Amino acid sequence: MKCRRTACAVLAALLLGAVASGCADGTDEGAGGRRKPVEGQPGAAAPQAPAAAAAQAARLKREQAARVAVAKKWGLAKLPLVAPAPPVVKPRITTRAGFEVEGGETLPPVFTTVPTKERVVFLTMDDGAKKDPELLRMMTELKIPYSAFLSDYVVSDDYGYFKDMQARGVTLNNHTLNHRYLPGLSKADQRREICGEQDKLEKYFGKRPTLFRPPYGNYNADTLRVAESCGIKAVPLWAAEAFPDHMEWREWDRDLHPGDIILTHFRGDEDWEGSMADMIRRVMKTVTDKGYAVARLEDYV
Repeated sequence: MKCRRTACAVLAALLLGAVASGCADGTDEGAGGRRKPVEGQPGAAAPQAPAAAAAQAARLKREQAARVAVAKKWGLAKLPLVAPAPPVVKPRITTRAGFEVEGGETLPPVFTTVPTKERVVFLTMDDGAKKDPELLRMMTELKIPYSAFLSDYVVSDDYGYFKDMQARGVTLNNHTLNHRYLPGLSKADQRREICGEQDKLEKYFGKRPTLFRPPYGNYNADTLRVAESCGIKAVPLWAAEAFPDHMEWREWDRDLHPGDIILTHFRGDEDWEGSMADMIRRVMKTVTDKGYAVARLEDYV
C-alpha cells in the first residue's frame, strides 16, 4: 500500500510538471488542443521592428538624394535607370545573320546585340587615345558601367590611366596593337596584331581578355581563327554609335532595342565638338529617355 501511494505521488508530480511546462512555454491546449505560436518559431508572426524600418527608409531617402545630386552635378536632366541583377546563366550568343564567315560555325560569335528581354543596353569605348580624368570621375560617381577595347599604339604612353580604370571595375578588352584593317593583312600579321595585344594586356594589366573587337568592325575567317587561338571567346560589334552631339544607328528604325551594344571612343575636343563628358551626357539622355538602363557587358557575355 505504501508503495502504491508513493507511485501515485510521483505520477501526480509528473503531470503537474508537464502542465506547468506547457504554461511556461506559451502553449495553449484549449480550443481543440492547438498550441499558441511562439515568437521566432514557425507559425509565429514576425516581430515588429518599427525603428529598423524607419532607419532603412531614411537610408534609402539619403541614397536617392545623393543620386539626384550626382546626376545634377554632371548635368544629367534625369537619373540614369538602374540595371536589373545580371542573369544567373549568361545567354547563348550566336553570330548575327549576315555576319558569318565560311566555316565559322565553331568560331567566336560576331554580334551587335545580346539576346535578352531586359531593357538594358551596353556601353563600350574604343582605342584609348584620350585619357580624360573627368571621364573616370564621372562614370565612377554616376555608377555607369562600360567596357574598354584598347589598342596599344595609343594606350602605351599612359598605361597608368587604364590601370586606374581597371581598378574602378572596367574590363579592358582587345582592339589590336595598331588598329589596322585586318582583312588586308596576312594571317601571320593578323596574329601579331591580335595575339600581340593579348600579350600586352596581360603584361600591363594582368589578364588576357576574352572579348575582341576588330578595327572598323572588319574581319575575315582568318581574323576569327587567330582570335580564337589566343583566347578570344566572342566578338561584340555595335548597334549604335554615340557622339557628343548625335547618335548614329545601324538598324533601319534608328532606335534602341534590348541588349543593343553602343560604341563610342576615347576622344575629346580635338576630334569632336565636345568632351567625353559631353558624349556621356548625350548617350545617357538617349538611353534614359527611351527607358533603358546601362548594364555591364561582361555580365551577359
